[in-house]
Amino acid sequence: MALDGSVSVSASPPRPGPAWVVGAAIVLLALNLRAAIGSLGVVLEPLRADLGMSTTVAGVLTTLPVLCFAFFGSQTARLVRAVGLDRAAAGLLVVTATGLALRAVVDSTPAFMVLTVVALSGCAVGNVLLPALTKEHFPGHVPLVSSLYGAALMGGATLGAVLTVPVSDVFGSWRAGLGAWAVLALAAFLPWLPAAVRAGRHGRVIRPAGPTLAALSRSPLAWACALLFGVQSGQAYAQFGWFPAILVDAGLSQGEAGLMLGLVTGVGIPLTLLLPALIARAPQGPVLPWSFALLTGGGWAGVLWAPTAAPWLWAIMLGMGGCTFTWTLTMFGRRTASTEGTAALSGFAQSIGYLLAGLGPFGAGFLHDVTGSWTVPLVVLMVAAVPIGVLGTMVNRDRILEDELDR
Repeated sequence: MALDGSVSVSASPPRPGPAWVVGAAIVLLALNLRAAIGSLGVVLEPLRADLGMSTTVAGVLTTLPVLCFAFFGSQTARLVRAVGLDRAAAGLLVVTATGLALRAVVDSTPAFMVLTVVALSGCAVGNVLLPALTKEHFPGHVPLVSSLYGAALMGGATLGAVLTVPVSDVFGSWRAGLGAWAVLALAAFLPWLPAAVRAGRHGRVIRPAGPTLAALSRSPLAWACALLFGVQSGQAYAQFGWFPAILVDAGLSQGEAGLMLGLVTGVGIPLTLLLPALIARAPQGPVLPWSFALLTGGGWAGVLWAPTAAPWLWAIMLGMGGCTFTWTLTMFGRRTASTEGTAALSGFAQSIGYLLAGLGPFGAGFLHDVTGSWTVPLVVLMVAAVPIGVLGTMVNRDRILEDELDR
């Protein structure tokens, strides 16, 4: 299942443990992949003051997630080829915990940046592995397990934003607030340890298999997935970066604007859990992708024309539209026939998609600086919701990646 070569792992050993244990391990893994990001922004100011970090460097720090997700996500296939899915899952949690723990104790900006990259590299690998782990261990329940880990991803971001400051206050330092998330990563590692040991005992035979990067680059389905992932991620990061600032400029307080951003992330959790039922009712066609597109575009329209009239409504609409993320990850499993295909498609789509995602927050900020208002950025974000419907409809056709590549 290589993105950059023609070899892959053979079929995995039987499921390493009871289904509920493996399912819980996948959910715990997902819970860690956004906590490292959500925890940073809320203590950025005291962190900057303590480390003497400039505004420019802080800007680079906030851009690191999408850059790391793109680069390390593209390298995940090599790791899986070498050690297998289960051991890769265990290893990424160790790497993430190490980066989170050590960056909380260093006293220099360069060291903090390097260790942040270490932590984010583990998160990037986890992003790619989640659809493949689901396909391998729960091939008959991809929508259900995808909805659970999707909710965990959102929950991790929410917990990181909500709990980091209280933990910092209790211990009197931002270092404790950031370092505490290493404990969660180590806790998530424990259920993967026996799975990784069993996978090692079974061994994995290297053999020719799986779609290569060259093959995927010729696949319309792979490109539709990559562009869809990029568009929806760009929308999400624009919301994370600018939604509160837009509301503050419109007249809301910082506290109210922060609550609205929390509503954006929080409302997606219950809706994500409903995705299996929604997919069952509309398994193919334009209904779900265009629903996500209209909710996203409608949310931005409300922010543009009546930002203070019903900000909670616009937040709810944007949060519901944000379920495109989990739905897209679900499609990686539904549009492939094998674990190798799922992992390859996931890595291809996420590495390209996260590079495109950086245009969302950067473009919105640039247009605001150039025009001096939020009108043009909001109009562009509204229009940028349309490709979610178009590309999502393409992805939601009844076709399989491996069949397309064999033609």
